Amino acid sequence: MLEVSKENGPTGKRAERSRQAIVTAAGEVFVREGFEASMDQVAAAAGVSKVTVYNHFRTKEDLFTEVVGQAMGEAHTTMAEVRAHLAGTADVRDALLHTARVLLAAATDPSRLALRNLVTGELRRFPELGRAYQERGPARSASALGELFGDLCGRGLLEIADVEVAVIQFFSLTIYPHLIAGSIGGEFPRDLTERLVTEGVDLFLSRYRRKR
Repeated sequence: MLEVSKENGPTGKRAERSRQAIVTAAGEVFVREGFEASMDQVAAAAGVSKVTVYNHFRTKEDLFTEVVGQAMGEAHTTMAEVRAHLAGTADVRDALLHTARVLLAAATDPSRLALRNLVTGELRRFPELGRAYQERGPARSASALGELFGDLCGRGLLEIADVEVAVIQFFSLTIYPHLIAGSIGGEFPRDLTERLVTEGVDLFLSRYRRKR
């Protein structure tokens, strides 16, 4: 049974630098070696002792969860910037195209895609990793997109009765095909990627654009 530590690690600027070095190195090691990677390998990659690694992270699962959290946190910061960017626009199509492109860039970033594929590859043995990834990643992204839709509905640009369904539909039209392709090592050509985004947004708007 995997456990996530609730204890605080070392504090202070030096400790924080060590912690960040460990997390960065762990992300690279996990992607390269899989979840079978040892804490010795992480320590060597980070340039610290194994004792230092364990001072910050009680288990490998704790460390992996932090790697996921930081990777997903960057994507959520991007979504906050998108909401701020869209605050002044009245062009809902342009707003959603911008949103889809930003989400797509985040979802297909090679490091995040590799991390996602690692999680899916380990689900049978370590289902807790999948739950941690879901909570720190897709669930938060879906919530942020739902808030963005709420903003656009509040301004009279969209009309959505079931935001949860609309979020899944938007992801399905613009993002999910790339995740499926990426899970088997493929990717779409740039022109097809752009067509999927524009056609997906137009199809979404045909259902949810507010009728005037």
